[in-house]
Amino acid sequence: MTPFGQRLREMREERGVSLKDMAASLEVSSSYLSALEHGRRGSPSWFLVQRVIVYFNVIWDEAEELQRLAQRSHPRVTVDTAGLAPEATELAHLLAAEIGGLSVKSLQDVKKALRDAAAKDAARRELQADQPQDRTTLK
Repeated sequence: MTPFGQRLREMREERGVSLKDMAASLEVSSSYLSALEHGRRGSPSWFLVQRVIVYFNVIWDEAEELQRLAQRSHPRVTVDTAGLAPEATELAHLLAAEIGGLSVKSLQDVKKALRDAAAKDAARRELQADQPQDRTTLK
């Protein structure tokens, strides 16, 4: 299941809407909507996401979240490590090899560790950008 598919199913079930009724309203087949919910289809089109937003009459924040989830919900991901450090390629292969055996808790931990590391590196780059380029010392 993808993040978008999971949220779509949650919204549908919270509102007591059947898959068949929702599919008919969105003008898609029930099998397509089911496949989308279960992660057997790629990311939904922008137009379908907009129809879902209108269908559920969601507020701005939730609409933006649905769009973000849709963008991050293709079940097959390609990671291009060309030009990056060898550690990046090794990490990508390790993740590809091990992701299927990780628990939800472990996946959450890895996701948090990656986000924390990215934020730390971004802060470090920002500090470096603020430093003067000429570091000559005064005598």
